[in-house]
Amino acid sequence: MSQMNQDIFKKTVFVFKDKMYRFAKSMLTDTDDAYDLVQEVMMKLWQMRDELAQVTNKEAFVIRCVRNEAMNRLKHAKVVQLYQYTLQEGVVTEHYPALTKELIQRLIAALPEKQKMVMHLRDIEEYEIAEICETLDLEESAVRVNLSRARQRVKGQLQKIFDYEKRQINRNG
Repeated sequence: MSQMNQDIFKKTVFVFKDKMYRFAKSMLTDTDDAYDLVQEVMMKLWQMRDELAQVTNKEAFVIRCVRNEAMNRLKHAKVVQLYQYTLQEGVVTEHYPALTKELIQRLIAALPEKQKMVMHLRDIEEYEIAEICETLDLEESAVRVNLSRARQRVKGQLQKIFDYEKRQINRNG
């Protein structure tokens, strides 16, 4: 079995990188995705370089590898998109609002005392700013600042949670 070194790999496989890229781009449309795909395929081809030495039509083989990888990515993207659509249509309308409400209530409960009271009165009890000022004996500016900070904090924490969930869905989808 003949071995393929870096020099032979460059002359027999790497020479097709532009064709591979153009083909990947025609399937994926996004230039970065196409570039990433070619890099990934090149890495795989390098790892299997000894078996690749036995392939007679290397151009056809590498283009087929690009096609297979692109199809896998497109299929994966479609599955993720379908799952997210199902999640939005089913889970969000049935289960997610309750979970999100419960989560928001827990995040509010973890806020500093003033922020917690102001946000609860404004967003849960739907008090007017003037009523909150009166109830908590605070200036309007203090109420607005505490409300703004509380909302930003809750929003930031929710964003982290949803970004994490999205990464998990994309990783597992």
